Parts: sequence; structure tokens; C-alpha cells
Amino acid sequence: MSKYSEKPLSFEGLKTVPIDERGGKVQVEHFAKPYKKGDGVRGLLDSLPKLLAADAFLGVVDALRRAKEQKRAILWGMGGHVVKCGLADILLDLMRRGWVTGFVMNGAASIHDFEIAIAGQTSEDVEAVLPDGRFGAAEETGREMNTAISEGARDGLGMGEALGRRLDQLAQPQFAAHSIVASSYRANVPVTVHVAVGTDTPHTHPAADGPAIGATTHHDFRLLCSLARGLNDGGVYLNVGSAVVLPEVFLKAVSVVRNLGYPLANFTTVNFDFLQHYRPKLNVVERPHAKSGGRGYAVTGHHELMIPLLAAALIEGES
Repeated sequence: MSKYSEKPLSFEGLKTVPIDERGGKVQVEHFAKPYKKGDGVRGLLDSLPKLLAADAFLGVVDALRRAKEQKRAILWGMGGHVVKCGLADILLDLMRRGWVTGFVMNGAASIHDFEIAIAGQTSEDVEAVLPDGRFGAAEETGREMNTAISEGARDGLGMGEALGRRLDQLAQPQFAAHSIVASSYRANVPVTVHVAVGTDTPHTHPAADGPAIGATTHHDFRLLCSLARGLNDGGVYLNVGSAVVLPEVFLKAVSVVRNLGYPLANFTTVNFDFLQHYRPKLNVVERPHAKSGGRGYAVTGHHELMIPLLAAALIEGES
């Protein structure tokens, strides 16, 4: 016998409903289909469940296809890890196929890409070199990037174009084709680079020029605002692997475009990352679409798996 004064609630008289009347968000037709040997990429995509992340991924593919068909902007924002995990060749192939109208980089992405172009290697062992202060002290990286930025400021260029111009002269022939910055410059595809002073290793080099860094990255912010106008009515902005800087920059660009009276609505945004963070969720996936239509997607997974899969899906659907 329970000593509690409160007794369990009786369920007598509780009303039930038939399951057919209730319905269900998950139905058999939504289920994944077993993959059959030889079905290829198209078969794999068709076999995915029409639910949750799989449904979101297919939505991203459809949005990109429509944007390309309608000649709307497709802007790829990327953090440093995208370059470090070896995706430059995938993204450059998409660029040549018409799936990219501009690349938007944080400072880390530009650094790793620059080092690939001049040396074919990047990503130092931070724990090994931080104790004695050698972290970020690569001479060629700091010297050449800062030279490019200073000369770019002098000539009225943005940081991305300035780095591309420098690499056009400096990149090693065997590595240049693997550099997004160098290859985009040669293809006349805009690259914008967005930095905060002190976040990037070239800022610690003796050749660092604060006013030039500020002038060139501000130029690129204004260029991004111009590119963002092309997102209106069907474009796609993808944020791949930047958790703070690019989501903040992108949201400000959206606001500037609208503030100046340009239409910017009914476009698609996507955040690809192996963890979903606060700022990309709000500034990329949700806020740009408030009262303006369009849709945002969050796709979680490792870049080195998800971006090649996305590229394969896009290429497979080409006519």
C-alpha cells in the first residue's frame, strides 16, 4: 500500500482516435530503398529516404540545379578546413562546370590555399610549434601574402583579387591548378576574403600592413554585397565550415543590399558543417529568410564526404 496521498490518475474515459484518422508524418513511401549494384550516383540519390537530412540534401541539390538553370548567383563561403581536407579540385571542377559564380573565404581558407599554390603543402602541427613561438611564422606565407595585400591596397584591389594576382606570378606550376584563389583569378571568377585583424598568421609577420589589410578586406566586403544581389529570386549561398566570421559577414551583406533598395528575397541558404553552430544556424539558415521567403538548410557531416557527394549529385544531373 502506497504511503503517498496523491493517487495515480485514472485513464478511464480517455478518448482515442483511429490511426488512419490521426495520420503520420512518416509513411512507407518515404522509406529508403536498398541500393542495387550498378545503380550509380543517381540510383544512390533515388534510394535515400525522403526524410530529415536526406530530404534536406536533395532539396539543396534541387535548389542548386534551379539556380544554375536560371543563371542566378551560386556563392560558396568556406572556412579553412574545406581547403585542408583536400576539396579544392572538387570545387574548381564545379566552377568550370558553372556551379560557382563566386568564392567567399575567411582568412584561414585563403592562407591554406595560398600555401598549396606556392609549396604544395599546408596545415602546420600547432601543438609542436606553439610552445616556442614558431606557430604562424612561415616566412614565405607571411611575406608574400602581405606583399600581395599591400600592393592590392595601392592598386585599389580587394584581398582575394590581390592574392590571386600575386599567385598568378608566384604559384608553382605543378601546384597552381590545385589552388582555388589562383585558378579563380585566371578564370575571372571573383574571390572575396574576409578577415578580422589578429585571427590569421600573416598578421604576425613583420611585413603586415594594418591599413592595407583593412582596406582590401573592406573592398571585398563591398564586392560580396554586390555579388549577393544576384541571389535574389533563386540564388544559393552555401556556408561550408565557417562558424563565426562568414556567417556574420554574410548577414551584414544581406542587410546592406536590402538597405540600399535592391531586392533580395526567395533564395536558398545552406550550412554544411560537421557540427551545427549557433551563428550559422541563425545568420545563414534562418534570419536571411525572415519575412522574405526562400529557405535555409542545415546539412551535418564531414566536408570530405558531403561535398564530393554533393558534387557527384550535381554532375550526375547535368544534361
